[in-house]
Formats: sequence, C-alpha cells, structure tokens
Amino acid sequence: MEKRQIKFYAKGSNAAAIHALPGHFATSNSHINYYIDITSLKTRINEAKEVAKVLASRFTSHITVDTIVCMDGTEVIGAFLSEEMERRNILSTINQHKTVYVVSPEFNSNSQMIFRDNIKPAIAGKHVLLLLATTTTGATIQRALECVRYYGGNAVGVASVFSTLEEIEGFPIESVFEEDDIPGYAAYQPGNCPFCQKGHKLDAMVNGFGYSKL
Repeated sequence: MEKRQIKFYAKGSNAAAIHALPGHFATSNSHINYYIDITSLKTRINEAKEVAKVLASRFTSHITVDTIVCMDGTEVIGAFLSEEMERRNILSTINQHKTVYVVSPEFNSNSQMIFRDNIKPAIAGKHVLLLLATTTTGATIQRALECVRYYGGNAVGVASVFSTLEEIEGFPIESVFEEDDIPGYAAYQPGNCPFCQKGHKLDAMVNGFGYSKL
C-alpha cells in the first residue's frame, strides 16, 4: 500500500512535504479517499522546524499566546512553533514566565479529553492555541475547544498541518497544506461514502497518529 504514496510540497517551501496515500480510509468521523501522512513532519527535526516557521508566519502580533495544546503527536512541531512565536513576540503580557507552555491533553477511559492537575495551570486563565496534525470534519477541534474552556482557558487560535476547513467557531484554521493541495481529495459521511456503496472494503483505519491496516 505504501508504494502508492504521492509526495506534495508546501507552497513556498521545498523543505516541508506530506505523503498522500490513495485508497479507502475511515477516521472516527468520516471516510476519506486519501490518507495524509505527516509522520516525517512530526518526527524529523528539520522538517518540524520548517512547518513551525510556516505556521508562525500565519499569525501576527495581534494574537497573544501563552500555551500551545498539541494534538495528534505534534509536540515536536509545537516546541519549534513556541520558539518561533517567542522570536516574533507573539506572547501574552500576563504570562509571568515570559515563555510559551507546550502541553498535550490526556484521554480517560471514556475517551474524554482531560488535563491533569499539574497541567491545569498551563490552561487556566491562559491564551491557548490549538495545534493539530490533520483536520477534516472539525470534530476534534470542537472537543478540544470545549475542553480548554472547561479548564478555564481562553482559546485564541487553531493551527493544523493539513486542513480541509478554513474556519471553525469563528476561528480561522491556519494550515501549511490545504485540501486543494491534494488533487481530488474528498471526505464523506460514512453513510454517503461511494466506496462503501460500491462494496469496496476499507484499506485502513486512520487518525492523526497514523493508520492500522484491516
């Protein structure tokens, strides 16, 4: 299956690329005809730095950030993004430590997103930026926004390495790669998936961390 991968470079940067694998895949919320693999962008230092630079350039000094909440294993990108934001002075004046927190949520046995007591101070009363690997339906973002607000955080922005959405709940989704970068990319509600209607079996179950073949 991996032999079918197609490589796409980011607009304005030949140092950041994603691999798109055509097929029939299922996420927790939809069926898609391409699996977007950003493993190298999350795990290779030089590529993670480049993604962070591109994302940071999408934000200007009008936004202030105390904390980056990393979803889908984006912590390496989040660390470099925090450095870029500090360099560009995208910091909140209420942050007494004059630096950006980089944290990740935990999921309990009921699949609820939570922050432990030792992490709560990085959320409560802070300006929070969400960072995701891929965004298709926006359901994960909505859950994350609810979680941040529950713990007293003030969500100020959303960033995603790949996104098919332009905004959610009034927040523009700043991304490195968009749907148009993958010719023919499509996402379907499970009940309206043309692959399923034709009896095509799933190739794999996928999420922001990777895929599992069926």
